[in-house]
Amino acid sequence: MSTIPLTKRGAEKLKAELHQLKSVERHAVIQAIAEARAQGDLSENAEYDAAKDKQGFIEGRILEIEGKLAAAQIIDPATLDAGGRIVFGTTVDLEDEESGDAVTYQIVGDDEADLKQGMISISSPIARALIGKEVGDVAEVKAPGGVRSYEVMAVRYI
Repeated sequence: MSTIPLTKRGAEKLKAELHQLKSVERHAVIQAIAEARAQGDLSENAEYDAAKDKQGFIEGRILEIEGKLAAAQIIDPATLDAGGRIVFGTTVDLEDEESGDAVTYQIVGDDEADLKQGMISISSPIARALIGKEVGDVAEVKAPGGVRSYEVMAVRYI
């Protein structure tokens, strides 16, 4: 199994979700199954079927998170010393060369990506174009609407 890159914050978020699933959600669904079972005939019991479906989802998600955490390579961006180059975990300030718009992104793992919060996946086209660049470099990104050029304005390890 290959390693999965995660930022320290992303790993903590997955651990919190795992704790919630194991300590709260799992017990709640077991209780719901017990209550549905107490109602009698299980063959026509929609509550029982729904609770069993939810239990399957919860157990599957627990296994998925445990697998990701076991294979995780946790990277703390604050401890990186990449000599000013863009690497996994880096926060970058970019300027669109065509429109002049400024954007800020942090390059994170696939599970952490959230464009609304400025976190882009390491496997996204823009992140792949940025890796290895430094302040002043121009990254060309092949987007569905054509090629976009971004100038790297700042590189931070936070």
